[in-house]
Amino acid sequence: MNFTKMHGLGNNYVYVDCFEQDVPDPVALARVVCDRHTGIGGDGLILIRPSQSAQARMEMYNADGSRAQMCGNGLRCLAKYVVDHGRAAGPDLRLDTDSGVKEIRCFVENGRVCAVRVDMGEPSLEPASLPCTVAGPRVTDYPIEAGGRRFQMTCVSMGNPHAVMFEADLSGIDLAVVGPAIECHEVFPERVNAHFVRVDSPTHVTMLTWERGSGATQACGTGACAVAVAGVVTGRTERQITAGLPGGDLQLEWASNGRVYMTGPAVEVFTGHWPA
Repeated sequence: MNFTKMHGLGNNYVYVDCFEQDVPDPVALARVVCDRHTGIGGDGLILIRPSQSAQARMEMYNADGSRAQMCGNGLRCLAKYVVDHGRAAGPDLRLDTDSGVKEIRCFVENGRVCAVRVDMGEPSLEPASLPCTVAGPRVTDYPIEAGGRRFQMTCVSMGNPHAVMFEADLSGIDLAVVGPAIECHEVFPERVNAHFVRVDSPTHVTMLTWERGSGATQACGTGACAVAVAGVVTGRTERQITAGLPGGDLQLEWASNGRVYMTGPAVEVFTGHWPA
């Protein structure tokens, strides 16, 4: 099996081009190839499949083999792959995902895609869309106890579920403890992505991410979008922000049309062959 390793701000995935080859058991393959000691290493496996409604389709599996509906960093890298490898002509693309078709704009330098802007669609603040069992029309600054600590969380769906906790100081966050405690909290029957965020100014935040099914990651595109929305609905940030993640910066805008736009880099690391 031929593969390509790619990353967006360090959020790294193993890509398989299924235009020319097939993966009969992607769940098992994800668990094996994503192992950082005995495999290729990655936060997940992404299959690039043909689509009847777009130029390509993203089929994504987390490192533990669980299926993911959407990944912003993964989608930016997929856009780079299909343009750089001749599967589609840029700079504008339509790419299919489990959370719908996304509109893409690629930015090219020296004949290669270097950055990508994604229309991530409209967020949902309804608890049922995550799903989350907290009652009410929204979950905003809701008190939650996890990992021996008390937080206030705001929940946002970007086609996948996110819980955002704003904290004045991130240095005391033990991500390996509180991350999985929130991911698997009883109010999230299908688990959740957890983000801990410090507001540096109305236009800049710093965040740490624990991703559902993958653990601590260098970046989370959908999570950064959720943080941008949570910042607005709680009155902490403006509608255009820069999110600083361990892997670098993402540019976010929750526009007046209700849609969230994300812009960031996409990098191809290497290609290889994985024995069947």
